[in-house]
Amino acid sequence: MDRFFHSVTLDDSKCLGCTNCLKRCPTEAIRVRNGKAQIISQRCIDCGECIRVCPHHAKKASSDPLSVIDGWQYKIALPAPSLFGQFNNLDDIDVVLTGLKKLGFDEVYEVSRGAELVSEATRKLMAEGKLKRPVISSACPAVVRLIRVRFPDLCDHVLPLNAPMETAAMEAKRQAAKKTSLPLEKIGAFFITPCPAKVTDIKVPIGSERSWLDGAISISEIFPRLTHEMDNLTEVEPIANSGIIGVSWAGSGGESAALLNEKYLAADGIENVIRVLEELEDERIRELDFIELNACSGGCVGGVLCVENAYVAKARLQRLRKYLPVSQNHLPGDVPGDMEWEGKLEFAPVLKLSDDLMEAMQMMDSIDHICDGLPGLDCGSCGAPSCRALAEDVVKGVAKKSDCIFVLREQIQNVASTLSAMGGFVPPGLREGDEGDDGSGNGG
Repeated sequence: MDRFFHSVTLDDSKCLGCTNCLKRCPTEAIRVRNGKAQIISQRCIDCGECIRVCPHHAKKASSDPLSVIDGWQYKIALPAPSLFGQFNNLDDIDVVLTGLKKLGFDEVYEVSRGAELVSEATRKLMAEGKLKRPVISSACPAVVRLIRVRFPDLCDHVLPLNAPMETAAMEAKRQAAKKTSLPLEKIGAFFITPCPAKVTDIKVPIGSERSWLDGAISISEIFPRLTHEMDNLTEVEPIANSGIIGVSWAGSGGESAALLNEKYLAADGIENVIRVLEELEDERIRELDFIELNACSGGCVGGVLCVENAYVAKARLQRLRKYLPVSQNHLPGDVPGDMEWEGKLEFAPVLKLSDDLMEAMQMMDSIDHICDGLPGLDCGSCGAPSCRALAEDVVKGVAKKSDCIFVLREQIQNVASTLSAMGGFVPPGLREGDEGDDGSGNGG
């Protein structure tokens, strides 16, 4: 976590200082100070929840424009399977894939192909007993980052495999290099993304030093032009090479079902994800083999960079499934090493109070003491998401206890009571007619 890039950004000019975003942030990464929201970079996991709930559109996700592909000699589009759920009455994935080629891509490689390979690799590793149960999916980068900063005891449970978009990009680039004889650095691979967390994961990958992808274009950015090209196709190329297993990854439960194992749990929506992780951490969930978690409601189809309602998109994918084979992509043998992470997932202690244990314990005591003097309403009016978060900010020296409106009101009432008890007494020098009084009683 020593490198930071965030695809979720704040537009100060649109922010009105409401508390919608800070109340929904899963890592308490937002504060409202001086009437404007502020994002604490070290805590942000780019889940996009603040984008979803901001009524003033002050939060936004940065991604690459379509023009980014112009700087590459050979250009590959890697559409997320959630893209296919954005179109009404779609019964042939090739229509979408051919449309992408019309936008200027030389080749299209479905991320659902990578998903099928990851599913098979997961099945193999689980059958070999090499993974700590229950295994937690690593497909959603927002969830992986959440575990990394909030649930250190669960890091060993996260599946150490690259996400489907990375596997797909790796395979697509290697095939393109063999086909064109171009060096890899001349070949650009671009993910068509449903969410900002995947944009961040391309810029700062969790499982490796460098991503196989060269950029990410949002579904919402590409959708209007892609729709136009699809409507004007005269010929559809037979490009699609994935099946039900890969396309189903777009919705919650798709990855789990692909494992052909009934002992799994699939949860979506960041609040539900946190509840599951808390129960896992408390060892209240023991009997499961696999846990699939998606930060967005409905799964990737619910990403904030999609254009269609998540559940409408998921229903469309259900219809599309009947036209597909079960799976079309398989591993030739054992799980190749380049599909696995280069190292283990390590805890990133961005939420700790101090590197010094004794100092941290003293700060914790101070936080507890300050909390006892706060109302415990977690109203957010102070600019922090909870009373405890305010107490922590006070101890860190970035806020005052009087930022709480209830504490401030009590202080004002105490001052008013003190003045009232003085019975109207006004100190000498402040009485009317005492101008120039030097304190001797003789005036000026």
